[in-house]
Amino acid sequence: MAAMNLAPISSLRPPEFATTTNTIAKHTKSTTFLPKAKPSASISFATSSSEISPATLEMPEIELEFIAPKAGADGKYPVEKAKAISGEKLLRNIMLDNKIELYATYGKVMNCGGGGSCGTCIVEIIDGKDLLNERTNTELRYLKKKPETWRLACQTIVGNKENSGKVVVQRLPQWKN
Repeated sequence: MAAMNLAPISSLRPPEFATTTNTIAKHTKSTTFLPKAKPSASISFATSSSEISPATLEMPEIELEFIAPKAGADGKYPVEKAKAISGEKLLRNIMLDNKIELYATYGKVMNCGGGGSCGTCIVEIIDGKDLLNERTNTELRYLKKKPETWRLACQTIVGNKENSGKVVVQRLPQWKN
């Protein structure tokens, strides 16, 4: 059983004024402000046990793996992982929020901040392409001579609020050997 108390912020009634006559001078009147007590209302809402509260619903989640552009000293490509609620964020924001390197040297200095006007946030989708939105017109313009698996991170929405799964992303694919 959930209960919610609602109290009005302000009363719509005008304040009451009490007028008293001064006993010393019969012709002088003073006015005193008497605030009214604000009424409060209480409303209760009953919920049945079969209802599911929004807090208990699990949102679909996308797991992301980001492969480094260059192999480490051991010859393996380092992988960074992140998770995101499906359909809520752009790939660029997920990478920046998780401190995963997105830009090459030039892009760090000259990126457009996610506006889709520079083309410096290129990534390659290795697996999970079906969990992302279709290429936008901006991507079609900047990536027309690039492989279909290349995307602009600032234009790529991860998930669609209904799907879940895993996306594997190659960072800075232009650095591949």
